[in-house]
Amino acid sequence: MGSGFVLLFASFQLLMLLGICEGGKIGVCYGRNADDLPTPDKAVQLIQLHNIKYIRIYDSNIQVLKAFANTGIELMIGIPNSDLLAFSQFQTNADTWLKNSILPYYPATKITYITVGAEVTEAPNNVSAMVVPAMQNVLTSLKKAGLHRKIKVSSTHSLGVLSRSFPPSAGAFNSKYAFFLRSMLEFLAENQSPFMVNIYPYYAYRDSSSNVSLDYALFESSSEVIDPNTGLLYTNMFDAQIDAINFALTALNFRTIEIMVTETGWPSKGSPKETGATPDNAQTYNTNLIRHVINDTGTPAKPGEEIDVYLFSLFNENRKPGLESERNWGLFFPDQTSVYNLDFTGKGVVDMTMNATNITGSNGTTWCIASPTASDADLKNGLDWACSSGNVDCSAIQPSQPCFEPDNLASHASYAFNSYYQQNGATDIACSFGGAGVRTNKNPSYDSCLYVMSGTNKTATANATATPSKSSSSVEAVSMLVLGSLLTASFAFM
Repeated sequence: MGSGFVLLFASFQLLMLLGICEGGKIGVCYGRNADDLPTPDKAVQLIQLHNIKYIRIYDSNIQVLKAFANTGIELMIGIPNSDLLAFSQFQTNADTWLKNSILPYYPATKITYITVGAEVTEAPNNVSAMVVPAMQNVLTSLKKAGLHRKIKVSSTHSLGVLSRSFPPSAGAFNSKYAFFLRSMLEFLAENQSPFMVNIYPYYAYRDSSSNVSLDYALFESSSEVIDPNTGLLYTNMFDAQIDAINFALTALNFRTIEIMVTETGWPSKGSPKETGATPDNAQTYNTNLIRHVINDTGTPAKPGEEIDVYLFSLFNENRKPGLESERNWGLFFPDQTSVYNLDFTGKGVVDMTMNATNITGSNGTTWCIASPTASDADLKNGLDWACSSGNVDCSAIQPSQPCFEPDNLASHASYAFNSYYQQNGATDIACSFGGAGVRTNKNPSYDSCLYVMSGTNKTATANATATPSKSSSSVEAVSMLVLGSLLTASFAFM
């Protein structure tokens, strides 16, 4: 790869980092239906470590709201189906909830969406009729507080809200939900709120593997499915399901409503008959999905149109009933270790050195240091996490210890990042730290501060070379594109 192309590509990624060329947003659903989960404060540290900027929770738990204060993370909160009756009957209930559960924590906690009800068409009790009145009361409360333009109100749906999803151009809402859907769509259009839907190609593959190929569900298909009505070509099920919603909205003349995917993902483990639920498939689906979203690939019906997507979910949730897969959608185990490596940037780890040589040195040794482009906040989050949840021995960067000087955040973070990196296999993901870490083949050890070496349990020699040059580190760092960076039923793709 020529150096000119490298610099051009690096410049493009820098624009992305600065927000000049933003793509669709990737968020993560933070469910808590599990035992032994980390405290909300610890969960937020993990979220910040991976530079995830958008989170969905399913209620308005006060401890969770407090944990997200002053983080800059945008939060989608929920009103459960069990509360719809109270919210739909009396305006005062919505007013009281906003006053007691939201306003004391806003705007320090950056709440941007409120979901009123979740997949009500799948709920065992008939609560559909309560959704729109409850949404209207919540919106009225927000207007009283002057927040209706800053916090959007919507409700989430399963793909079961459609009567047909194939071919996409025949997508249509189920007529039995017409009594509340039209008024909801009018509400969304009037208030410029998104239509929120949970999309799960996994279920379509699991329940109809003879008709749906695994590659098609995983964004890996080399063949195309043709919509006979439009001639549009589909290479993955996600796009086809999104376009089924697009055509259903268009059929009712709601062309301006944007679609937001509030849950999608793939389980890493399942029951014996759920052969598609594996870590490799989960990694493949989510990696390809992230790349698809942040590149603004769009769908065949709406090419290039960005769409915001939330991965389900942050943690495995062992309390969930049903098949084994229901408890294994998490990106992380409750102990905060990764279920599988996931590249949140959608780009992979790209070697951006000027000569496009392999990042490892001639002896195969690499280290992980703080990126010179990382913010102090990201460095501190990474440092705090590595020295606590990451189980790194950070005694060497304490006062009077060999790596305390220079006493600055970048130096201390570099030592902690490298220790975690070496303890966890010296893999690309182990040096991520949400984009705050960058690999180098130049030994960062200095004086009596000895950095652990890759592939060994020994420390570097005392006459180690100096800190890597700024220019080389900076170019490598640009490659770490930072992502402003998941489950209920979805009907089979028929």
